[in-house]
Amino acid sequence: MALSSQTTPRPPRPTIDLTVVQTVRLTPHLVRVRLGGPEFAKFSDRLETDKYIKLKFTTPAPESHPVTRTYTVRAVDHIAQTLDVDFVVHGDEGIAGPWAASVRPGAVVTFMGPGGGFRPDPEADWYLYAGDLSAVPAIAASLEALPSDATGVVLIEAEADDAFLELDAPAGVEVRWLIDVAHEPEFLADAVRDLEWRDGCVEVFAHGERESMKALRRVLLDERALERSQVSLSGYWARGRNEDRFQAEKREPIGQILP
Repeated sequence: MALSSQTTPRPPRPTIDLTVVQTVRLTPHLVRVRLGGPEFAKFSDRLETDKYIKLKFTTPAPESHPVTRTYTVRAVDHIAQTLDVDFVVHGDEGIAGPWAASVRPGAVVTFMGPGGGFRPDPEADWYLYAGDLSAVPAIAASLEALPSDATGVVLIEAEADDAFLELDAPAGVEVRWLIDVAHEPEFLADAVRDLEWRDGCVEVFAHGERESMKALRRVLLDERALERSQVSLSGYWARGRNEDRFQAEKREPIGQILP
């Protein structure tokens, strides 16, 4: 019997409904939303420190339509049965940020996931983290998963010092907050170029604005000749693009971080 040429549609991904338990303004630009509720039991936790969920929102009227936004899970508390998600907030810009800034306990949140792709290799000789505010939740979770004797450097790009946040890192890992008011795509790449490069095998986690990550790719893979296996490199967003356009461009040459 001949097989049908039609492809079988993928089953819809299961969703989880949780309730906002608490919101905390960590900095003027970062809001933590704590979620919990009976459906926490449906959340299949992962070991990756960059694990993420896809939150479902509805755009404002009159053109209201459902959209998804991807956010890193900052922390999971299995005893309290809650999970924390940190949101970067820039006034009324976007959908998820303004929602996080105004949501109140009791609101119901629907999401899919988690997914994930990175967990620190305990065998690395040293660690390099680089990113902007969008990468802080994943960087913070990764730092907390490092061996206590780990060494390395963290470079975080911010627009002003009111974005600085104290991170829990091993004593041998230096956290540097760097101010970039001009939004230069080469800013983080230049900071990495200026580092005193350490001996041994480095593991790199670099996530953030797309063009900034492309510049870092040139430093890490071309100039430093690191192996792809040593580098977790990804664009979380793109300057001048909304989330829907950014996601669509992932399938286009402009959206490719790694060749």
